[in-house]
Amino acid sequence: MAFCNSCGATLTEGTQFCTKCGAAVAGNPGDTSTARPVETPMPAPPPSKGSSSALKIILLIVGALVLISVLGMVTCGIVLHRAMKNARFSRSGDNVKVETPFGSMETSQDTDKIAKDLGIDIYPGAEIQKAGSASATFGSVHTVTGSFESPDSVDKVCTFYKSKFPSATVTSSGEGRCSIVSSVPPNMITIAIEPRGDGTKFVITSVNKKAASN
Repeated sequence: MAFCNSCGATLTEGTQFCTKCGAAVAGNPGDTSTARPVETPMPAPPPSKGSSSALKIILLIVGALVLISVLGMVTCGIVLHRAMKNARFSRSGDNVKVETPFGSMETSQDTDKIAKDLGIDIYPGAEIQKAGSASATFGSVHTVTGSFESPDSVDKVCTFYKSKFPSATVTSSGEGRCSIVSSVPPNMITIAIEPRGDGTKFVITSVNKKAASN
């Protein structure tokens, strides 16, 4: 006794097709159908969010930095423009004074005043040079630079100033140069000494946080 797998009708043994619904009978020679396993599609892997999130964070950081830079440049431009617009310039001989909203600045090439404002002994016989010498005051910081020339050797000039600043840092080079740096308050003194022709050139720079009196 056989039964139709489609409609359940009773069939005679050896029947290849159901007499009721016409479906092929499984297991009979006339049944050419082949059972195939049902394939279940594999779920697609979820998109990777890690790399996308990291890229977004990097782009946000770069964008923020660019925006801050642009705002900083614009702000500096506005501040400088206003400062230059409100600045006042005055000149008297070798002295130039600039007054800004941030404070006043004075510069001078008066060699006598520069030599006096340096506040240290000048090497005997040395002559101050106007080129390379200047005095400037901005707020509470006073800077004086004096350029000098002497017919004596570098060793003599260096020895002279080493005796004036025994605790200073002294650096010598193979080119016959000598540098002396003294950071003893209230002044920071830097002296650069080098050969110049048959003599010596030395530049003294003094930085004082308290503006020198006129």
